[in-house]
Amino acid sequence: MKRVFSGVQPTGNIHIGNYLGALKQFVELQEENDCIYCIVDMHSLTLPQDPKLLRKNILDVAALYLAVGLDPENSIIFVQSDVPGHAELAWILTCNSYTGELSRMTQFKQKSKGSESAPTGLFTYPILMAADILLYDTDVVPVGNDQKQHIEITRDLALRVNNRCGETFVVPEGRFLKAGARIMSLDDPTSKMSKSAENVHSRISLLDDANKIKKSIMKSTTDSEGSIRFDIENKPGISNLLNIYSAFSGMDIKEIEKKYEGCGYGTFKKDLVEVVVEAISPIQQRFHEIRNSSELVSILKDGGQRANAIAEKTMKRVKDVFGLGI
Repeated sequence: MKRVFSGVQPTGNIHIGNYLGALKQFVELQEENDCIYCIVDMHSLTLPQDPKLLRKNILDVAALYLAVGLDPENSIIFVQSDVPGHAELAWILTCNSYTGELSRMTQFKQKSKGSESAPTGLFTYPILMAADILLYDTDVVPVGNDQKQHIEITRDLALRVNNRCGETFVVPEGRFLKAGARIMSLDDPTSKMSKSAENVHSRISLLDDANKIKKSIMKSTTDSEGSIRFDIENKPGISNLLNIYSAFSGMDIKEIEKKYEGCGYGTFKKDLVEVVVEAISPIQQRFHEIRNSSELVSILKDGGQRANAIAEKTMKRVKDVFGLGI
């Protein structure tokens, strides 16, 4: 069995892009792999956080993990800050990284654009992400295509340490989305769907009610042509909606195009509302069942203990290699 690791930040409600791009993969992978799934709360500190809201969001994400189908019997589910090895290994990797490679990271450039000075945590974010992965001898990391650069720097760091110190880390592989499966913003289909976008109708969150979902889809950007066909370059809005329809219904995009041949965008959007609401209603029901239960906290505590047991073995190996401790 291969070791799989991935995580989600507890910064607001998880949207359908997160679900289709990551969480759905998490569920599929747990059947035949040794899976570890983390709520990466330390990553969220790159921006100021309200402590009470952060703790609420941590539990929300944990409940959604379970609601979408993650099984704590098959997967380790835990909170990142409950395992000290993440921060400990991040410092060791920071000492083996270079400012040049970190300054070239695309996400850092985007998030620090227009600022003379950016938070140091934003700059070193990829190092903490690498520590998250390498701490568990991870073979496979299921992530979106926008995370390719982070996987590359993780591999580079692992290989650098291995070349200098001998075989210390497992060098992980990324498991990326297929082209076309990426879910884009509803109001700007040239940008990916984001939790932090100002326009709430740019995204559909897993816990949105039916009225909000309807408003967001009916307001979504399309074009003036009027035909329902998949064409990313010339019809990014409709292509994005077709991707969403296909992902939730299981229908091939060609089938959907044929079904709505000669129909207007209004008809197509109304049907898409029904498809999305029907698909995420069971997730919402399960979420509300478990969110305030004592079971949720017990699962996270147990997951933290199991994750820490693995992390401590890795850190002992790493410390021996670097000559740390007595």
